[in-house]
Amino acid sequence: MFADASHVKYAEHICELIYESALQRGTGIAKRTPEYISEKITGGKSVVALDGERLVGFSYIESWEHGDFVATSGLIVDPEYRHRGLAERIKNKTFELARRRFPNAKLFSITTSLPVMKLNSRLGYIPVTFSELTDDDAFWQGCQGCCNYDILMRNNRRMCLCTGMLYDPARHTEEKRSRLAPYFMYVKNIFKKIFHLK
Repeated sequence: MFADASHVKYAEHICELIYESALQRGTGIAKRTPEYISEKITGGKSVVALDGERLVGFSYIESWEHGDFVATSGLIVDPEYRHRGLAERIKNKTFELARRRFPNAKLFSITTSLPVMKLNSRLGYIPVTFSELTDDDAFWQGCQGCCNYDILMRNNRRMCLCTGMLYDPARHTEEKRSRLAPYFMYVKNIFKKIFHLK
């Protein structure tokens, strides 16, 4: 569900899950504070998954460059609830939230997680170079808590161990029009025959 102020009580636990996940995977993930997570929850920019009163999953969005770019981040599932399709449900709901709040924004994600890359691909994200993502300094400063931050900075923010992925709504609108063009032509020809139009 979309999170609201009643879910702030889970902020500390969310931070613990994010940290534990980073340790288990042995890959970089930016650390977050309970205050930061609470801000996402109260700002209507996050999704929670609950089993009764137990928090079992979380993700959030953040906008950059006046809403031109939106990042989906912090996707986490409680270890006891993994391999049940929950990550995909959370990812889909976070994607829905981002599209509702910022319908014209380019959505992006940087991740070292193969399952997240697969989820992104199913939603229409494509791998891109970091130069196609936001150049907002505040976003990249958020990577400071990651163990791979030095790699990012050594490469002048051009590359890291993360893969950048982008969903551009303009590209998808154009692709949809291209796919539908033959059907529109077919309908147009039928109308011409019925009404004897030129």
